[in-house]
Amino acid sequence: MRMAVALLALVLSPLPAVGQPLPKQIPPKPVQKQPNPQAELDKLFQQLAKAGTEEEAQALEARIQSAFEHTGSPSIDLLMSRSNQALEAGDSKTAGKLYTAIIGFAPNYAEAWNRRGQLLAASGDDANAMIALQKAVQLNPRNFVALMALGNMLDEYGNKPAALQMLRRAFALDPHLPGLDRHVRELSRAVEGQEL
Repeated sequence: MRMAVALLALVLSPLPAVGQPLPKQIPPKPVQKQPNPQAELDKLFQQLAKAGTEEEAQALEARIQSAFEHTGSPSIDLLMSRSNQALEAGDSKTAGKLYTAIIGFAPNYAEAWNRRGQLLAASGDDANAMIALQKAVQLNPRNFVALMALGNMLDEYGNKPAALQMLRRAFALDPHLPGLDRHVRELSRAVEGQEL
C-alpha cells in the first residue's frame, strides 16, 4: 500500500515540459569555519611571549583576560558583567555574591574562582582566597593572574618552594607582569641558594 502511494505521488508530481529547463537548485551555503577559542588563546600567548613593549604586552594580557572571561553562556557572561560593574562601583559585597552565584551555576568556570579569590584576598580572608585561587589554577593552568596571586600569598605565608613554583609558572606564561621577574629571582635564591 505504501509503495502504491509513493508511486502515485511520483507519477502525479508536476514535471517540467519537454524542452523546458529544469528549475535551478540552490547551492548549499558554504560551511563557515567556527572560531577555535583554544587556538586563538595559543596564538595570543605566543604573541605575549614575544611582546616588545609594555604597552603591547598589556594589550595582549587584556585580550587573554577577556577570553578567560567569556564562557559562551549569555547568562553567566551577564552575571560576570554585573559583578565587574559592582566592583567598579566599589560594591565588593554584591560582586562577591555574584561570584558565588556564578560558581553555583558554573562550578568549572575558572575566572569566577579567580575573581572570587582576588576579592577574598583583598578583604583579608586569605584561607578562602587561597582555596579559590587554587581552584582557578586547577581549572585553568594558564591563568597567570591567579598563579601570581597564589604565589604571592604562599610566599607571604612562608611556603617559598610552592610560591616559587607558582610564580615560575606565571612568568613562563607572561614574562611582562610587573615585578615578577625580580620576585622569581629572589625566591630562587632563597629556595635554591646562591650559585657559586
